[in-house]
Amino acid sequence: MKIGLLGGSFDPVHLAHTALARAAYSALELDRVEFIPAANPWQREPLAAASEHRIAMLELALRHDSHFLINTVEVQRGGRTYTIDTLDTLEPGHHYHWILGSDQLSRFCSWHRWQDIAARVTLVVAQRPGSPLEAPTALSHYLDELGRALLIVPFTPMSTSATEIRRRIAAGETTSGLLDAAVALYIQENSLYGPSASP
Repeated sequence: MKIGLLGGSFDPVHLAHTALARAAYSALELDRVEFIPAANPWQREPLAAASEHRIAMLELALRHDSHFLINTVEVQRGGRTYTIDTLDTLEPGHHYHWILGSDQLSRFCSWHRWQDIAARVTLVVAQRPGSPLEAPTALSHYLDELGRALLIVPFTPMSTSATEIRRRIAAGETTSGLLDAAVALYIQENSLYGPSASP
């Protein structure tokens, strides 16, 4: 099987996440895409919502896409989240595609054991606003050595970000057009991301 892997904090999951997954699913003719919510991403600030809330929001956002699944391996493992550890848990015998935005691609060589990651999966990138759609020099050279290509997914850049969504919610501003309606309602009902919210 050809399986896409989309990791992230999903704090909260938003329309740019699902749009990227659909673009990759279609362009690469994948069998499915697995969303992998992080437990404790080591390169970013602490998460704002607890894992159970982030998983519940993913379930709502993906409810109409039967070929999109949630892989909770990182949440179940707990502790710091390293992509290479997640790859070690995947079922062998499939062709895995790691989907990332160009902003993540620019930092890829700072990832823990990035060479091992690049050797284990096909890297797939989509344009993000303000980030060049090209691999860092070290990664480009390493992919050449491996005889692998960096795949580019045709994707209209979306400026949506979870950071901006959390800011808007905390400020009482609208998030219209940024979130699935069911996710927006879940956030409201569970008082997530407000000025006094706690995970």
